[in-house]
Amino acid sequence: MFESLTEQLNLIFKNLRGHGKLSDENIKEALRQVKIALLESDVNFKVVKDFIESIKKEAVGQEVKQSLTPAQQVIKIVHGELVNLMGDRSSGLNLSGSPSVIMLVGLQGSGKTTTAGKLARHLRELNRKPLLVPADVYRPAAIWQLQKLGNDLGIDVFESNPEKKPLMICRESIAKARSDSYNVVIIDTAGRLQTNVELMNELKEIKDNIHPRETILVADAMTGQDAVNIASNFNKELDITGIILSKLDGDARGGAALSIRAVTGKPIKYVGIGEKPDALEVFHPDRMASRIMGMGDILTLIEKTESAFDEKKALEMERKIRKNAFTLEDFRDQLVQVRKMGSLEQIVKMIPGLDTKALKNTQPSEKELIKIEAIINSMTKKERQNHSIINGSRRRRIAKGSGTKVEDINRLLKQYGHALKLMKKLNKGFKGARGFKGMGNISNLFNV
Repeated sequence: MFESLTEQLNLIFKNLRGHGKLSDENIKEALRQVKIALLESDVNFKVVKDFIESIKKEAVGQEVKQSLTPAQQVIKIVHGELVNLMGDRSSGLNLSGSPSVIMLVGLQGSGKTTTAGKLARHLRELNRKPLLVPADVYRPAAIWQLQKLGNDLGIDVFESNPEKKPLMICRESIAKARSDSYNVVIIDTAGRLQTNVELMNELKEIKDNIHPRETILVADAMTGQDAVNIASNFNKELDITGIILSKLDGDARGGAALSIRAVTGKPIKYVGIGEKPDALEVFHPDRMASRIMGMGDILTLIEKTESAFDEKKALEMERKIRKNAFTLEDFRDQLVQVRKMGSLEQIVKMIPGLDTKALKNTQPSEKELIKIEAIINSMTKKERQNHSIINGSRRRRIAKGSGTKVEDINRLLKQYGHALKLMKKLNKGFKGARGFKGMGNISNLFNV
């Protein structure tokens, strides 16, 4: 979402670094360009004005101009102000009480129901026992959608009666949570196509009666300034406790993420970064600021790696690589683990110092990885364990079974053979040393 803004900021800072010493004019021109870049990214005009003023107060001082690295000082100031703009620090959920009630609000189409499922899954990983509650009795199939989500995720969903009023459904679900030892209740409330009195009155009635620990607005980041205006309206009427920005992986300009906290005064707690059930991230303002400025996000990358890779499997993979016993079956298993971390494009953007634009045409696409997995799955166990037996007739059968071409099979086997040679060289170079840990090796196989 921030790709265009990141490119513009990097160009501005590159030009700034070209000056050995900075004058007031150099800094003012750079800030003018930053202002334009933010406005073009759909950041709220008042937010941009205050943001530039804050930077100007620090950047135009003698301390910066007399620094040995004045350009770096300005960049540091911009980064710091971006962090402040988005909330200074991450804000967790208030999960006190038993059960802790989380009420999700938002307009129709904002991704509220899907977010309810993602949030429940996330909380279950934190050893919580969530109960999903479909309280939208108006939208066709809303209850069914949440039930299906819960079933797919293995999370319990309260059996709502569409004939009952939403408030009654909420009360009954909380009573069930208390009796059946659920410690978190996530209520998916009704939305409308736009904010109106009827919607707000219903949500106020629910909030005033069930007293949720969290009243969280799910806002669609793709709607830009509309998301900011919607957040302001919901906050004014309901006094929300936080925001979840959905669809942050989209191709909109990202202004909502940079404006919404400043306008509402309420923290962004999570961001949705895809359609998969695990595509929900805790929002860290400092990490997001680093991503926007092209500095990567190594901490999130480490967290994703740790959650995706099984330590025992990693050690077993290390053993196989050292013994030159890395098979196509192992290759497939590592691909599956890497894909658990999210899209490769997202992963690459988290690595500091990488020119993501230059890598755009060299990194494999998701489709390519899916194709490789399909090819390996179409092989017999013997073929996966001993690729040398895969002759012409076997290649034709594998291609037919995986819906690919023989050329694709040939390419994969060639790359795999190259990777095996590379691993043998690495083994010689690292003999007696420890360092093969799952992901470090699969990166060598990604030259597809």
